[in-house]
Parts: sequence; C-alpha cells; structure tokens
Amino acid sequence: MKNLIAKFQKLESEVMGINERNIDFIYQYNKRADYKLADDKCLAKEIFHKHNIPCPKTFGVIHHLAEIDLIWQSVQNKENLVIKPAKGAGGKGIMILKQRKGQWYSGATAISEEQIYHHVANVLFGLYSFGDNDKAIVEEFVTPHHFFGEIYKEGVPDFRIILLESVPLIGMLRMPTKASDGKANLHQGGLGIGVELSEGVLTSAYNGKKYLSHHPDSNQPITGLEVPYWAKIMDMAKAVADVFPLKYLGVDLVIDQHKGPMIMEVNVRPGLGIQLANRKGLRRILETIKTKKYEA
Repeated sequence: MKNLIAKFQKLESEVMGINERNIDFIYQYNKRADYKLADDKCLAKEIFHKHNIPCPKTFGVIHHLAEIDLIWQSVQNKENLVIKPAKGAGGKGIMILKQRKGQWYSGATAISEEQIYHHVANVLFGLYSFGDNDKAIVEEFVTPHHFFGEIYKEGVPDFRIILLESVPLIGMLRMPTKASDGKANLHQGGLGIGVELSEGVLTSAYNGKKYLSHHPDSNQPITGLEVPYWAKIMDMAKAVADVFPLKYLGVDLVIDQHKGPMIMEVNVRPGLGIQLANRKGLRRILETIKTKKYEA
C-alpha cells in the first residue's frame, strides 16, 4: 500500500493540471488574438498553404445555406470525402462519406442527399462549434497508411504532438475503436497510444480505464511498433510551430497511404490526456528541457 501511495504521489508531482496549462503556458505563450488561427481550420489551412506544408485538399468551403447545393454538386465525381466544421472541436460534426455506384454512405449506412444537406446546415448554424456561426469544409478523405490497418482497419488514426517554442514535448497516436465509431478522438472513446519521440516507437495504449499492449477490438499488438515517416512527421510538426504565432500548441498529423504525412489541424488547447497515454507528466518534461537549456 505504501508503494502504491508513493507511486501516485510521484505521478501527481509530475503531471500538469488544466489550470497550470492554461495560466503558465496557453495564456503566457499565446496571444488571445492568435487563437482564431487554430480555432478556425480555414485560417490554419491558409498558413499551411502559404508555407507549402502538406494538408488534405479542400474541395470547397460552404459559408451560407445557399451555397450547399452548388458545392455539393461539384464533388459528385469524388469517391470519398469529408465534411467538417471549420470551428469544431473534439471530432464533433465530422462526416466521412464514401460513394459506391451512385449511393453515398456514412460508415456502412446509406445516406440521402437530404440528410447530407441537413448535416451541413447544422454545421453552419453552429451546432458543433459552441453556438457560433460556422463554415463547412468539404475536403479530401485521407486513406490511412497500411501501418494502421495492421493494428485496426476502421477510421482514420492521427498523431498529436505538443510543442513549446518549436520544441516537441510529448506525442501520441490516437487510434479509433468500436466504441469511438471510427473517430480517433479520446473524448469519443478513441485509444491514446504513447510515442517515444526520439525514435517514433509506440509504447502502451490507454483506453481511459487501463493500459493495454494490444488494440482492444482487433487484439493486434501495439507496444514496440515503429511508426513510418517518423522523422518527417517530427519535421512537419516543427515546421508548423515555426510559422504559427502560437508558441504553445498541439499539432495533429495523419499519414496518407499515397501522399505520406499531412497536417490536419492545430490546437491551441491541447488536452492533457496525452500524459496518461505516455505515463509521463508534462511538468517533468518541461523541467528536463529547462535544465538542458541551463546547462547549455
């Protein structure tokens, strides 16, 4: 019992809490006026394009109800696409669509044009962005690299890297599960998998209740797997941090089967669950970085 209590006390001393994150990092390192560059995915993409940082291609942006039909009809030649809110968070409002023989599907369920229009209208009315008027982005679907399919075939996994002044602090792979309905977000039941930053090796996975060495649905092994393109992923995360005015931020990336690593979005309030996925506190990491700077 004493050993268990000591372990909890050690973890508590190393883990960063939400108040500390907000006051000492988000508020200290980021200007409020720059939050919109991360909160609005359209503005973030403009920065990616300006600096030639790869990201999913945008087919159209819907600002008003009157634009829904025009833009929707313009993408009828696509086999796969994604509709998502520009200001959404936590994976809410993302609709992944696949077309087969003239019929559109959301997952395994056939979906009508009327249902798609209704979803876009909900995006515009701010249903997924805290009541603010929003825009709907229609963009290309990312075909996950086969590396992920060998672990679990459903959904689109992504990486989250948190950086401070362009220095990577901690990273994780967010993997979909049956519980998350194909979404990678931890809030919706996705799996958080720690990543050893220097080598890109997956450590253990956390499902919100316990640590796992295998995916809970496929039972495929996770621990010890080496992530493809890892050096490029790290370079891209640093490149984004270099060109964004935000100094403390989370960068989300995917690996497309054909195009390789791409940036999905930037987060000004990256969640703290990444510490649990890595079994490592951000406070300890930051202290280590400060010590190295001092010694240099």
